[in-house]
Formats: sequence, C-alpha cells, structure tokens
Amino acid sequence: MKRRQYRKLLGAMALSVPGLAASGTPPLEYYNATSNPARPFTQAVRAGDYVHVSGQMGTDANGLVPGGFEAQSRKAMDNIAVILKGMNLPMDSIVKCTVMMVDMNKWGDFNKIYTTYFKPDRLPARSAFGVNALALGGEVEIECLAYAPVPESEKRRAR
Repeated sequence: MKRRQYRKLLGAMALSVPGLAASGTPPLEYYNATSNPARPFTQAVRAGDYVHVSGQMGTDANGLVPGGFEAQSRKAMDNIAVILKGMNLPMDSIVKCTVMMVDMNKWGDFNKIYTTYFKPDRLPARSAFGVNALALGGEVEIECLAYAPVPESEKRRAR
C-alpha cells in the first residue's frame, strides 16, 4: 500500500472511532488497582470513550485462588468488577468480553457464573476459545472492553 493510501486509511479509521477525530489521538488514562512488578501490564487503559481491561485470572495477592475452575472464574469476574469500580464504572459498561479456557468442556459451568455478573437483558458481546495453557497454570482468563463516554466538559478540557 502506498504511503498516501495508508494515511488516507488511517484518517478514515480515526473518524470512525469516537474521540479520535477531534484530537488525532485519544486521551489515555492508565489504571492499576495494585502495583505488581512481577506482572508487567496495566490492569486497564482508557482510550477515549473505551476502557480496555487486561485479561484477568482467578488470582489474589497469593496467586491462583484455591477451588479450581469455578473459584477462578468467580475471582476473575470479581477482579474485573474491582478494576471497573476503581474507575467509577459499573459492570453494565462492559460491551465485549473475550474468554480463554483451558477446558472447553467447562463452558456450561462458566456460563452459570458469568451470567450472574450482568442483567439478563444486558449481556455483553462475547468470544470464547480453548487454549493449551494459561499463565500461572490458570484455568480461565477474561478480558473486557467497556464503553464509558468521556463527558463533553472533560473532552473540552483535554483539547
């Protein structure tokens, strides 16, 4: 692709993403509920009107929670809720989740847990897939995208 075509494509993409067109790049906000140098990633990043929540596992300060798949699934969802709450966002702000599971035979068990975190008529879009392994020997990992429009007053201040 020629450079001119590439720039034109990037410009069109920017116009299609809320918050990008006005300033050229979205304001970024990094959120970490806890600091853990052993895990080199940010728990959530706000980019314009969207918050990207890093993959969460069933871990606490001591590592993987005991109790296997179900306990890890609950704790991963709880971890997501804590991160969003720290950013003053409800679980209802989640518009997309990606679920990675070591054992896809536990799909039904996961659904029973997952659906308790949302209103029945307000479930996020979701993808799920089986993986060979996850970090720390975990059984499930969940990443989310939340929609959280930046108030117009804050958009004006950022300009």
